[in-house]
Parts: sequence; structure tokens; C-alpha cells
Amino acid sequence: MAEDGTQSPGSTAPERLYADGHPLDDVHYIESKIILSGLRFTSVQSFFEFAKIVARVAKRCEVDFEPHTAKGVRPQIREVLFLDTQDFLLYNHSFILRRRIMYEDGFPVGNPEIVFKFRHPDRDTAAALDVRPQIPGDYRIKFKEEALPLKDRLGGVRALFSHNVEFEYHPRGVMDPTAASTLIHVFPALGPVLSGTRKHVQLVNRTAVEEVLQQLGMLDFGKGLIAPCNVSVWRTRGDQNQLVGEFSYQVRFLKREDLNAKALQRADTFFRALQEEAKDWISLGTTKTGAVYRLKGNPPQSHE
Repeated sequence: MAEDGTQSPGSTAPERLYADGHPLDDVHYIESKIILSGLRFTSVQSFFEFAKIVARVAKRCEVDFEPHTAKGVRPQIREVLFLDTQDFLLYNHSFILRRRIMYEDGFPVGNPEIVFKFRHPDRDTAAALDVRPQIPGDYRIKFKEEALPLKDRLGGVRALFSHNVEFEYHPRGVMDPTAASTLIHVFPALGPVLSGTRKHVQLVNRTAVEEVLQQLGMLDFGKGLIAPCNVSVWRTRGDQNQLVGEFSYQVRFLKREDLNAKALQRADTFFRALQEEAKDWISLGTTKTGAVYRLKGNPPQSHE
């Protein structure tokens, strides 16, 4: 390194680190999402109607679609609760906090899961935010590049980077899990947002979401680029208001540079073509989270 602090010719850039010296998380997932109108989903058959569209576009784009891998798989049911302050401080600062639990045959199974994420259109900004929780148990980091349609027209692609952590929820011994002081202790990343406040989080728009998710099969873009795909609908518990649907598929990898360029191009072509083919199903300009936040008026400003 030169005396002025710049990199000397031939030297490598220093590794970026979090405050404790841990290397910054890297992206290991590409998740493609297309938001759909919730009104299109009236029965489980609606999921398979959309699967027919996926099959047609896959064939045209020379992508292998294998629905038999989901044959006999029943829809999964999850309850999703979004938590935020009354004035949406978390969401307005690009954070999302939610609790979810799986149901089988009408009853909850396992422990509830907490998902905490920071979402931003700039990869470096998303990576620099340390989402690691201060908890005694295990947790899982998921750093994703999310591919979404453009907000105002079909056939394009925009990217969001979602830096997530997930862990089982064990509230035992916690005085008040909704208090700002508790949240800052568990999620130090929220310190700049909640420090000095006595705010509490509550159920966003007093809405509990019921997610119905159906696995559709596997998409094979070639050269090892394989993605399970599914379609889901979110509806409000109680009045069963169909909020929004979503088709998504996800690829996991160790190193982005190891992904085959032709397979990535084929995946991009498929994503754009599916938007055009499914245009009567698509809802532009929102996300599933955004649909919940905008239930009672205009949504707050965010990086979505």
C-alpha cells in the first residue's frame, strides 16, 4: 500500500469487515419474484393454472420444467405477522421484522420463526449492514439478490438486495419483546433507528397474514442452474381478503462467478418472457410486504 493509503499497483483491495472483524456477508442466492394479483387465486386449481403458463414459457425458452417433483405435494400454510412501530420506523429505514409459523392440518407445528431483513437496491449498502442477532441460539444468514419486474412496465428486471437473518423464536425470559430496548439488544443494527425512543412494535395495520404456498416443480436452466419454483397467495386472516400472489424461484450458489453465463442468460430470458405471457395475472409496483403496509392508506416511503 502506498503512503497515501491507496492501493499500490498489483496489490489487492483490503477485505471489508464488520466492526468485530468478521468478513462481510456475500450474496449466495438469486431469487426471482413476480408479484401477482391476489384476486386470481380462488382455489388450489388456480396455482396449477399458473403452472401451465410457466410450462409454456419454459418450453419456448428451452428451459426444462419438471412438475413431477411436486406431484402430490399439498399446499403449505403459514401465518405471517409483520411487526413495526406505529409510525413504521423500521420499514421507512428499509428494515422488515416478521414472525411466521407453519401450520399442518389446521394446527401450528414447530416453534415460530423470526425473520429480520434489511433490503436495499445497492448491494454494498445491504452487505455493510450487520444483521447478526445477539441471541444465545443458532441463526441463519441469507443474503439474496432479488430479481423483480420493473415498477411501471412488463418485460424488464430490477434488483433488490435482501440481507436476512432467521432464527427460532424463544421469548422465555424476555421482559417485553416489543420494546425498543429489547429490539436494540437483539438486533444491534436497529440502534440508530430506535435509540433514544420508548417506542414499541405492534402488528402492522392490525393484520395477520395467511400464506398458502404451492410447490410447482423444478426449473432447469442448464449447466447446473436449477431452481425449485412455487406460487403463493397472501390473504388476511378473518375476512380472507386476497392481498397479493407471488411466483418465485431461487438458485443457491457458493460463488457468483461459478454460475454459467449462458444459463444465467436463459434464466433472464425466461423471467422477461413469463411477464409478457402472464400479463393478466401480474400486479406491478408492489411487493408482498408492501401490500400489507399499504392496507390502510398510502404506504410509507421505502427502498422497495
